[in-house]
Amino acid sequence: MKLKEISVKGFKSISNHDYERIAFNDVTVLLGANGSGKSNLISLFRLLGFMTTGALQQYVGRQGVSQLLFYGPKVTESLSFSVKLEDDSTTDSYDVKLSYGLPDRLFVSGEQVSYHKAGHPRPQEYFLSSGGPEAELGQDDRPTSKVLTGLLRGIQTFQFHDTSDTARIKDRVYVDDVSYLRSDGGNLAAFLKMLKESDNYRPYYERIVRHIRKIMPQFNDFVLDTLPGNDRFVRLNWSDTYRQDYLFGPDQISDGSLRFMALTTLLLQPPALLPKVIVLDEPELGLHPAATLELAGMIKRASQKTQVVLATQSTRLVDEFLPEQIVIVERDSKTGASSFHRLEPEALGEWLQRYSLSELWEKNVLGGQP
Repeated sequence: MKLKEISVKGFKSISNHDYERIAFNDVTVLLGANGSGKSNLISLFRLLGFMTTGALQQYVGRQGVSQLLFYGPKVTESLSFSVKLEDDSTTDSYDVKLSYGLPDRLFVSGEQVSYHKAGHPRPQEYFLSSGGPEAELGQDDRPTSKVLTGLLRGIQTFQFHDTSDTARIKDRVYVDDVSYLRSDGGNLAAFLKMLKESDNYRPYYERIVRHIRKIMPQFNDFVLDTLPGNDRFVRLNWSDTYRQDYLFGPDQISDGSLRFMALTTLLLQPPALLPKVIVLDEPELGLHPAATLELAGMIKRASQKTQVVLATQSTRLVDEFLPEQIVIVERDSKTGASSFHRLEPEALGEWLQRYSLSELWEKNVLGGQP
């Protein structure tokens, strides 16, 4: 099953009057100016992840109710969204309504599941108990609920922006923390060590190293031995091609190179370990133009096995994708609401004969400009 569509109302910068419907392909590129609402849609995926693991109130506590509702609870009393997943024979939908309640919290005021098999006139629908602090989907034993829970938990959001001195990606990490690559790359060293030492996954590790060398010619290999005196932890150490016996630490990698290492590992990991949907927020941050082009190629390769959703402002990155893969995000100056519309290749036919997508975006032919 693939993510087909999300409809959302009343969430962050998305209007509380009408649903915004966003359709998804194998690759979906969210393109828009600062403050247009790209990252808000990314936040919805994060909210969904917390909900399906019974941690909705944790997410609400971190964000604050006023930050989640369109212009706050005085304007918007609830937010709603629907996630539609589809394969050749079936369409499953998950609909949720979260309402404002005191003291400064959101509770689940509506939760519905539907299952529609091709050839049947009507979908099968059922409601889950509502009024509680957490979603019931993950606790429901019905087959459709179990399938939806597994698929929705497979939608994972990644942002490797934090490369500060205290970033988790630079710290030591427990060697057994390898079930999946964490959203901030905090367990990158352990994850790479697992790939390197596995007979089945070793070819994928070697492919990751080859791609890193394309952007860092001086890079030789990761040195992923456990720490002296404590064999339960590992650090992201590495060597270069000039002195392979000299050990470099993760603090001796440029920010852009460290982010590229994490992105390469995420996108080129074994297909069996890939999330169902990879969501990336401005992955081009700090990357050299050559690394941005390499990133586009890795996204296309990963999309053969999974879906990729990314938010970007990079003209170089957007030129690597097709018009039908682009969703323009804009903020209405009168209502303050974000809108999302997919490009129509047919309408851009003559333009595309003379200009690239990035040139059309800069000329404001596509929209999505401040």
